[in-house]
Amino acid sequence: MGTFVVSLDFELHWGVRDHRTIADYRDNLLGVRRVIPALLALFSEFGVRATWATVGFLFFETIDELLAAIPAELPHYADRKLDPYAALNEVGRDEVEDPFHFAPTLIRQIQATAGQEIATHTFSHYYAGAPGPSLESFRADIRATKSVSQRFGVKIKSIVFPRNQISIPHVRICAEEGLIAYRGVESDPYVAAGNGIVDRARRFTDAYVNLAGPCCGIPRKLEGLEIVSVPQSRFLRPCSRRLELLDALKLRRILSSMTFAAENQLLFHLWWHPHNFGVNTDLNLSFLRAILEHYRALHERLEFQSLTMAEVAAKTLAKSGAACRAS
Repeated sequence: MGTFVVSLDFELHWGVRDHRTIADYRDNLLGVRRVIPALLALFSEFGVRATWATVGFLFFETIDELLAAIPAELPHYADRKLDPYAALNEVGRDEVEDPFHFAPTLIRQIQATAGQEIATHTFSHYYAGAPGPSLESFRADIRATKSVSQRFGVKIKSIVFPRNQISIPHVRICAEEGLIAYRGVESDPYVAAGNGIVDRARRFTDAYVNLAGPCCGIPRKLEGLEIVSVPQSRFLRPCSRRLELLDALKLRRILSSMTFAAENQLLFHLWWHPHNFGVNTDLNLSFLRAILEHYRALHERLEFQSLTMAEVAAKTLAKSGAACRAS
């Protein structure tokens, strides 16, 4: 049967701090406080199991707790503006004082909702493809996020690499640290191509007009590693009043791909950031509801199933005969 995967990159300001200030993105970031409970309610209503790839910094109750948990081996970026550790002196005391950099209450809401997987978006929104950091600093980052998640009783099994910067050496470290799933890019040729101007233009156009095909995929175990690529299919571009006339095209593009996946026993993997819905929230939630209604129809007609990334990986590893090790 076909599989529907939803993953969300939960990062707040840590994910955009290198190119957006709090002042110019404030509404989107604060809107996350409304968006996440609304998303959880929708997922519960439609029986959708989602993977929440969460930046490790967001787990902490206070800045003092975060500072005490900083790994000994830090990433040293050639581009200093990418370094989140250099910005810790600008962070407030806790979630009440600084809702842009802490989110333990939201993480607990996700944790309390049936069928939701808390995964990692790395501890520090780590850029695996940026010049400078060592592989040892990446391992330290993964170990730090495993440690802080354990305080919540969460065992991390899946990772979404920030900015889709994926490399086999980094994936190998994830496997060695007990993770079994990552979000791959092989099903979407325009994501896999990179971030050049032409590639970005193609990605934008492909959201509305079928250039790349359905972008449905098959989970793939990496040779010699007990970890599975759960390939992404489509970034859910946020709705806006400016592009509202194109929303019907965007919706048709997504629904037709979901139908293709259901009919051909493939995987359709939709992803976005909660802060994408931080403005025009009702418009975006209404759009998502249309997608989830289609999922329910495909589930009833073709047994299209909703699974988390870790669940997809566990099934794939079981078929391959691999044994999922404890971390």
